[in-house]
Amino acid sequence: MEYLHTMVRISDIDASLDFYCNQLGMVEMSRTDVEKGRFTLIFLAAPDDVERAREHKAPMIELTWNWDPEPLEGGRNFGHLAYRVDDIYALCQQLRDAGVTINRPPRDGHMAFVRSPDGISIELLQKGAALEPREPWASMENTGTW
Repeated sequence: MEYLHTMVRISDIDASLDFYCNQLGMVEMSRTDVEKGRFTLIFLAAPDDVERAREHKAPMIELTWNWDPEPLEGGRNFGHLAYRVDDIYALCQQLRDAGVTINRPPRDGHMAFVRSPDGISIELLQKGAALEPREPWASMENTGTW
């Protein structure tokens, strides 16, 4: 058995690509419009996985946009996506500066949670050892749910 991808439904391609690609740094690997099924599939890879993803050896995220609008509820029921990051404080600051709410700040220098525009919970984990706790993160309260 081999892990291939995680699929999440999205309601707005532009908002989702801004979040996943411009804010988180993911790379769009492919996009397919399926006219008969009335949906678009967009596959994204983490920046460090791009070469392996091209060879179909790295897991990716599949964004599915259904052309006919439908309510997307229960993002927390999905669980979450998790990504290892080089500098959790720098990424969280970048996300915060872009207007993304940090639901669970990286108080411990190791873990944070944010949400996509469609409410998908994203876990960010520091690569290697946890960074030393620092402000403003160390004293920041949780916001919402993750």
